[in-house]
Amino acid sequence: MKNSRLKTKLDIGKIKQNLKTAWLGKDIHYFAEVDSTNSVAKTLAEQGVKEGTVVIAETQTSGRGRLGRRWESPKGGIWLSIILKPELKVKELVKLNLLSSVAVAKTIREEFRLKAEVKWPNDVLINWRKVCGILAEAVTKRDKAKHIIVGIGINANFDQTALPENLRTTATSLKEILRREIDREIFICNLLKEFEFYYENFKKGKISLILSEWKKLSYILNRKVQVSCCGEKIEGIAYDIDENGWLIIKLRNGTVKKIFSADATLRVER
Repeated sequence: MKNSRLKTKLDIGKIKQNLKTAWLGKDIHYFAEVDSTNSVAKTLAEQGVKEGTVVIAETQTSGRGRLGRRWESPKGGIWLSIILKPELKVKELVKLNLLSSVAVAKTIREEFRLKAEVKWPNDVLINWRKVCGILAEAVTKRDKAKHIIVGIGINANFDQTALPENLRTTATSLKEILRREIDREIFICNLLKEFEFYYENFKKGKISLILSEWKKLSYILNRKVQVSCCGEKIEGIAYDIDENGWLIIKLRNGTVKKIFSADATLRVER
């Protein structure tokens, strides 16, 4: 692969100039380095910033994935968090994971004509390898969310060698696939526009639209899966997702089991 000189700093002015959203991303907080964009976004949310505020960093020193996993965040990626304030119960948080993964996959498909697919509950893959991870976190009051932070990490403009060796067979980057760097600013603009579209439908109660899109993009439905959940392993066919975004697995004996994302890890057989 021919290496080009990596543009390591995002042009926030270019993002603001090209952004076509009504409200999302109108306020952007940009950092060269943070521990985690989600952590920064949580602090800003507690300080009362408006819904739709976005935090972007060039790199994270302590990026987080689901279930406390570390998320590698080398320079050249897209590491951002979105502050949302929906009327939402905590158990419904998985819906925002699905919404976010649909927005990312659709943006990749439309901009690069790549077959991006979604893996329940929060990953986007190309050719079976992860190119994006999503972490939605809620700050709660009783059983409702005061605000929600949606963290989106996209492997964009770096080579495979920037990832730890143990991830190089399961993860990839857009640069690796396309054999060129992408315009990160324009990609972010397109992603925020796509996200806003689905979030507005979500607020109007049109969750069926999001679930329908997710199912079209899913690579796990009708495949054999193994789920580690609440201390037990469950094997079966990924049959469907319900109206809350919970995964429905059909077991060998014909019964079905619903799995909530916060408690589960998923392995899919090819």
